Amino acid sequence: MRSVKKVLAIVGPTASGKTDISVEIARRLNGEIISADSRQVYKGMPVSTSQPSEENLNSVKHHFISELNPDEEFNSGEFGIIGRKIIDDIFSRNKLPVICGGSGLYIRSLIDGFFEEKIESKEIRERLYRELNDRGEDYLYEELRRVDPESSQIIPPRKVRRVIRALEIYYATGKKISELQKNLPEINFKTFQIGLSYQRKILYERINQRVDRMIEEGLLNEVRELMNRGYHYGKNYPVDTVGVKEVMKYFEGEFSFEEMLHLIKQNTRRYAKRQLTWFRKDKRILWLEAGDGENADELAEKVLKHFEEFHL
Repeated sequence: MRSVKKVLAIVGPTASGKTDISVEIARRLNGEIISADSRQVYKGMPVSTSQPSEENLNSVKHHFISELNPDEEFNSGEFGIIGRKIIDDIFSRNKLPVICGGSGLYIRSLIDGFFEEKIESKEIRERLYRELNDRGEDYLYEELRRVDPESSQIIPPRKVRRVIRALEIYYATGKKISELQKNLPEINFKTFQIGLSYQRKILYERINQRVDRMIEEGLLNEVRELMNRGYHYGKNYPVDTVGVKEVMKYFEGEFSFEEMLHLIKQNTRRYAKRQLTWFRKDKRILWLEAGDGENADELAEKVLKHFEEFHL
């Protein structure tokens, strides 16, 4: 019987300081970081996706950072499969895998595999309902027949909610419902998850400060370059994200600069709220209340104390 190893995961909403704490922990424990972020895996978007700094990337090995072009498809199912192989490799080199991220579906895929009933993506579901309004039931059913013929034989064309549900699962994971029900992966490690939590007022102020910093670091130039390369929201998944979409609309004359800045902050706060709603459902997560004045070293010390006390 193989021994079960421990993996550490730092989770939480955007702007909660996960990156700096994960890097500090990885430095202390001879670890490598697995980025569980659905956007940071793409190239050409370091500012808009808040990728780790060059200093952090040089000090600790990271996985799933700037590996794909924005027009390449990637989903949580692929992330889980590849990520578990990376974890095995990290263990084989006597290092600690440290998962860091705010994409709840990606983390679940990695540490649990998929149970169909737990898969949800509000972003994908909303897009499918927009397509229902714009193109109709028949269009969605033909899409289901194309990507998941087996399910289309079971789900009647007029059962629109079931059609959308099957498509939501497929686009979120790259897998069909029937596959998820039959083939659950073997997980040979246990994950200790710790979440970073702030009072709402403090978190929202951190988000506002991050957005201002992104502007200073060249967000507008980054988005203009994406547009020059032919990438556009509604066309490429990673570009259809908070921060990029609003800037593109600003360039297209839909918003003033002030309106754009306000919307990025507002939509980022809404995204953080959705992240927290997702993570709060997982009762395995130990929440660490982070004070406004604490730095990464102090928070890393607290995380390590809890991790050392974690028993399989």
